[in-house]
Amino acid sequence: MKITVLGPGAWGTALAKIAHEGGHAVTLWGRPERLNSIGATNENPQYLPGIALPRDWTLEPNLSTALSCAEGVILAVPSRSFSEITRQLGEFGGIAVSVTKGIEHETGRTMGGLIEADAPNATPVALSGPSLAAEVARGIPTALVCASENEAAAKTVQDWLHRPTLRMYTSTDVLGVELGGALKNVMAIAAGVCDGLKLGDNAKAALITRGLNEMRRLGTAAGARPETFSGLSGMGDLTVTCFSQQSRNRTLGERIARGEPLETVLASATAEGYPTARSAKALAARLDAPTPIIDEVHAMLYEGKDVHQAVNDLLTRNPRAEA
Repeated sequence: MKITVLGPGAWGTALAKIAHEGGHAVTLWGRPERLNSIGATNENPQYLPGIALPRDWTLEPNLSTALSCAEGVILAVPSRSFSEITRQLGEFGGIAVSVTKGIEHETGRTMGGLIEADAPNATPVALSGPSLAAEVARGIPTALVCASENEAAAKTVQDWLHRPTLRMYTSTDVLGVELGGALKNVMAIAAGVCDGLKLGDNAKAALITRGLNEMRRLGTAAGARPETFSGLSGMGDLTVTCFSQQSRNRTLGERIARGEPLETVLASATAEGYPTARSAKALAARLDAPTPIIDEVHAMLYEGKDVHQAVNDLLTRNPRAEA
């Protein structure tokens, strides 16, 4: 299979490496300076330092050329750039896999929704789950889920990437898989605030538990299946993102809780939870779904609310039955 991976960041590079190990003809597309660095060193020094990469794949800086012979495409570009890429997939008729976790603010569409809108001839598949890119690239055991309304397409992507150390599952709940992957990043920022304020394990466990409930509530209001949020793209991804020292979203929360300016933190790394907090709050408002944790994260990130006050406001809400 000829597979083109769009985006030579950590996740795109890791998945390109996995697809290549599976015997596929892989083309990696991205900015010329990034590809030149990869080609010169046979590693991705910025995102995956020390991990050997293939020598016999294709590094292609021209998007049209990269897409011209592709039978499948994996989109691993940041959510802010996603629609810019999908608008150039209008004629593509193969499987298009989104591995980006985000929600478009203006429409509430997931990344798979953008593929549907901009590339009507393509078959969208969403890939999500607890997956730190460096661990996947190093062959550390990982499990992911690929979701599509077209079960054959999901099975095809499963076959592309299934390896001895990468276990692939399939699902037909595309919306649930995508929302689980996107919303957990907002919860990870809140978990990082817990770490930065040294609130302890009890508080963090409670936050993650209630955060999962909130993700499920908003997801089902949008039309997803509730059980999906107990799976790999829900509880699984939430857990790793909230606890891992490698999580950029958790780290964002920790750093702002310690008093670093938000602008400084955002300048040093891409954290998808930042734009997703804004989009998730807007989606919840449209669906009239209560999302107290998302609301407080949004207030900290976009309204300048003090982190201590945000925590206090969460804790002092009126008591209620667990649900």
